[in-house]
This record gives sequence, structure tokens and C-alpha cells, in this order.
Amino acid sequence: MKVVFFSESQIRGKVPRTFENARTEYAWSIALDAEWCPIGEEPLGKYDLGIVIIPKNNPNIDITKLRKWCGKIAVMQEGPNWYFQDYTIDKQFHYYNTLMSADCVYCHNESDVDYYFGLGCKDVRVMRSLMITDGLVPRSECGNGTIIGGNFVSWYGGFDSYIVARRIGNSIWAPSMGRKQEQEDMIEDINYMSYMSWRDWITALGQFNIGIHLMRTHAAGTFAMNCAFHEIPCIGYKGLDTQEILHPLTTVDVGDLKTANGIAKKLRDDEKFYKLCSHTIRKRFKGYYTEDAWKENWKVTNK
Repeated sequence: MKVVFFSESQIRGKVPRTFENARTEYAWSIALDAEWCPIGEEPLGKYDLGIVIIPKNNPNIDITKLRKWCGKIAVMQEGPNWYFQDYTIDKQFHYYNTLMSADCVYCHNESDVDYYFGLGCKDVRVMRSLMITDGLVPRSECGNGTIIGGNFVSWYGGFDSYIVARRIGNSIWAPSMGRKQEQEDMIEDINYMSYMSWRDWITALGQFNIGIHLMRTHAAGTFAMNCAFHEIPCIGYKGLDTQEILHPLTTVDVGDLKTANGIAKKLRDDEKFYKLCSHTIRKRFKGYYTEDAWKENWKVTNK
């Protein structure tokens, strides 16, 4: 199958396996040997499948024009499934009509499937998150810090993650995301990492021993997957495939901070439990999230 991705990125053609910012969408294209084309420009050839990543801030695109080059057109979920409901009314309906005109919608999680079917989409499939691990080295020993997955906004749920992280008693670290608030730097017991490339982020992540990402916004779930690459237990919410599949022993119901606190203390105090979590993560990452496992799942999903 010859595949092309359309997005607001200005990348054209294929990206290398060692691409510095090989986030999930680029990992997909690498695994599929697919090309990229900026939305609004003509692709380099003819394709069996065009996958459109609709820009969050500019959803008014006409995917029917792409049928000139693509046998089938799919829309890839971008962000949580409800994101479009913050658009103006005209853009909400335009986005909805775009979904209805697509041959297929690819979504992030099993929990998203029924939502898109319920909207009226004719074909809905899960495209698992993926990371290309070429040149990346998993951690060889446990660190002693706790990493929380996002900043102090409702999108990331950083405050909840921070409260649970404090129960552990180790140093607390957090990435600097685009939604970071200025006053976050005034929080005395959080160390903020500077913005870095994706490959540098994966390397830096290996220094921690516990991840916490109590994010109610369910999308690609890359934090849980990245932690799993290093066999780092991650405490997170149900509804996210990467969390539920890779971290079954540290997954809690949405909003259940009480259970999350208990798991955090157990990871800190119970070495046997920590090792069980890491062993489970290693086994499940190999079974579900290596590139080979991803390709097998793609074949089954796209018969």
C-alpha cells in the first residue's frame, strides 16, 4: 500500500529513521514507508491511501480535492475526540462534514471508536501510537526522580500529577510544554526541563524511576509509551490505550487520586511490586508497541 500523509507541516517526501523530532505521526510514516505533503500542495505522485491530519487551528480544508491523487482518504484524529467542539459553529459543522466525507477515520484509542461511529463515520479504526527506537538506548538502571507528564492546565492535569508525585518524596521534574503558565516557575519543588527535540526527550526520560501523567485529555498517549520504552512505571488514567496496555498495574479510574496515591507509595516502598511493574511493561511493550508489533497490527486492522 502506497501511503501519503497530509498535514500543516512543511515536510515533503519521506523522513529518515533517525529524524530528530520523530513523534508518533512521523513514526507512523516511517513504519509505512510513507511520504508527507503539506496541505494545500500537490503530492509527488499517486497513492492508495491519503491520511489527513487536520490542523487544530485551521479545520476548514476540503479533503475531496485529494481524491485526484489518492484512492482512499482517511482522517486521523488530532487531539481528543471532542476538540472540535470548541470551534465556532460553522467550523464545527465543516469538521463534521469532513469526517462524513472520509472513507475512514483513524483514532487513537479503543475508547474513541464508538464515539466516531456514533457521529456517523462509516469506517473507524484504531491506529496505535508508535515510536521508532533506532539509536535510542533504554535505561540500564533506575534513577531516583519522579517525572510528571504535563503542565498546570486542565489539558494536562499537571496539578493532580504533582499532588501524587509529592507523596513519593523524590525530586519532581516536568517538561516545559506550550501551555506552561508563567507562575509555574515559582513552584519551589518542581524542576522544569527545557524544551528539547524528541530524541533528546527520550534520552532524558531514562533518568527517572516513576512517571505520573493524570491527564484527562485522551489522545495519542505518548508519555505512557515513552516511559514504557525505559520500563518506567507510569501512573495514569483509564481510557488511554498506551496506559491501559502498557501499565495495567498502575492505571486508575479518571479522577481517582486516592488510588493513585496508594500506587505511588507502593512503587516507592515495595521493590517487588516495582520490579513486577517493570517486567510487565517490558513484556507488553515488546508484544504491542515495537515497530514489528505495530506493523502486524496495521495489517490486521487494514485488511
